Amino acid sequence: MPVDTYHDEEIIGKAYDARLVKRLFQYVRPYRSLLYLAIVISLFVSGIELALPYIIKVTIDVHIARGNMTGVMRMSILYLALLIGMFSFEYGMVYILNVLGQRAMRDLRMQIFDHVQSLSLSFFDKNPVGRLVTRITNDVEVLNELCASGVVTVFGDLFLLLGIMILMLVVNWRLALIVFVTIPLLIAAAERFRIRIREVYSRIRISLARLNSFLQESLSGMRTIQVYNQQTKSFEGFKGLNDAYRRTNMKAIFEYASFFPLVEFVASFGTALLVWYGGGGVVQKTVTIGTLILFLQYINRFFQPIRDLSDKYNIFQSAMASSERMFNLLDTHSFIVEPENPLPAPRLEKGIEFKNVWFAYYGDDYVLRDVTFSVPKGRTIAIVGSTGAGKTSLIHLLCRLYDYNRGEISIDNTDIRRFRSKDLRSQIGLVLQDVFLFSGDIAENIRLGNNDLTEHDIERIACTVNAHNFISNFSKGYHQEVRERGATFSQGQRQLLAFARALARNPQILILDEATSNIDTATELLIQDALGRLLAGRTSIVIAHRLSTIKRADSIIVLHKGRVHETGSHQELISKSGIYRRLYELQYLSLEEQNTP
Repeated sequence: MPVDTYHDEEIIGKAYDARLVKRLFQYVRPYRSLLYLAIVISLFVSGIELALPYIIKVTIDVHIARGNMTGVMRMSILYLALLIGMFSFEYGMVYILNVLGQRAMRDLRMQIFDHVQSLSLSFFDKNPVGRLVTRITNDVEVLNELCASGVVTVFGDLFLLLGIMILMLVVNWRLALIVFVTIPLLIAAAERFRIRIREVYSRIRISLARLNSFLQESLSGMRTIQVYNQQTKSFEGFKGLNDAYRRTNMKAIFEYASFFPLVEFVASFGTALLVWYGGGGVVQKTVTIGTLILFLQYINRFFQPIRDLSDKYNIFQSAMASSERMFNLLDTHSFIVEPENPLPAPRLEKGIEFKNVWFAYYGDDYVLRDVTFSVPKGRTIAIVGSTGAGKTSLIHLLCRLYDYNRGEISIDNTDIRRFRSKDLRSQIGLVLQDVFLFSGDIAENIRLGNNDLTEHDIERIACTVNAHNFISNFSKGYHQEVRERGATFSQGQRQLLAFARALARNPQILILDEATSNIDTATELLIQDALGRLLAGRTSIVIAHRLSTIKRADSIIVLHKGRVHETGSHQELISKSGIYRRLYELQYLSLEEQNTP
């Protein structure tokens, strides 16, 4: 598990934060007509709930007491009509609120995903994938819950609670005061519950974050776990985190199991007081039976909004905490600053130049130091050096996946920071050592969004890089399914598909980063055969550990500890007896030893 704090998950949040609510409302604003309609409907529902007990009171005191069956029939029909109306209104309100929540949630999720795609790689270096997935899924889901179960229903609950209190006071203020005696008990119970459940929910979020992080890492590294027989250790680690998550959830269950029975007890206590005092009034004929029944029904409805409001508090608090985390992510700006007045995409008439480039991933720990070299148009240069010399960092900077600290990288004497990142990258074809294939089919992975390519174009490109033969051996050919990360393809097949993908872009600049380092000899021969056609007429940068693959490069640059130490052709560098020659001799001797019987 990565060593990482879970301070984002520890955000508890206020029950109401005006700043966050204002930002959340911007996702509801396009659908505010639905919100206002739902609020109006909720008020109608609360009004009907207030009217139903009063209809029973009138039926008993006015019509049943006088033996007026016609009046009883009319009131019964009215009661039934209101029940049907309340059902219809509630159905409509629930449907509208869920439509509202789903639409707002869709818009927010799309904005977060679009924003995450715009961030530089340095952001992903510091943020685990599991946490980002949680932001885009679980945290966004809270917005739907807030819309569907929180905001609007609170209006209805408050209106119902206020209406019950007013009607109780109007009908019989003495009986109302008997009911209100229980309010201090409810407030004390609700406050205790609020404090306890707030702390428990914070622990639940931290436990879930740790569980998700461990699960994501374990599933991603399942091959290594199985090869090294670490299943038992992995299982024990997961078991410990899973048990911790269960225990924290049990604490939440305990709090709910304590609070709601306590509310029921207080409600029953209030009912008992009402029966004692109201029943005495009925016996003494100071209170009608209808009034007593009205209060008994109202007291049940009186405690229901209080139960709901306590639960809504947790929804609001969770929504505020999730919103804080989501907006922290949205407020994270990319370290790649786009130009205010970008130039058109580079045409590459002259070439690429690195001038005194310094770069560090963290602070002043520079991985590139005062790097200067040029790549003339149509030429191929190779970059070699030991692991950690800074070879791949050069590629990251040229593609503007990171920005350099000092110096300048230019195309045709124009700083690459004058171009928009997407325009710059559209001119570059990149083949990495670890090829990432997307779920879909082979043709989609070669096309990679370029819908202008026909099936014939894709086949021609595959033939150029010697990938057609193995593709045609599949039963579905170019429509053969590609599973997650290309797990069913060999390393060599994935590399050939990466070559085809790069060629499909017809890039002006071609970059090969260790593209043949993990390939068998037969596949390497296929790639070497394709390289001549692939590199022809293009400005190319080749990074390779296998020095035999770069002998034909126009120039070779040797990096050592982030600095350019040697530059020249293969023969020139061999004659210098420097770093390059030592690297070459080490590989040559290694090959000789492998071939010695």
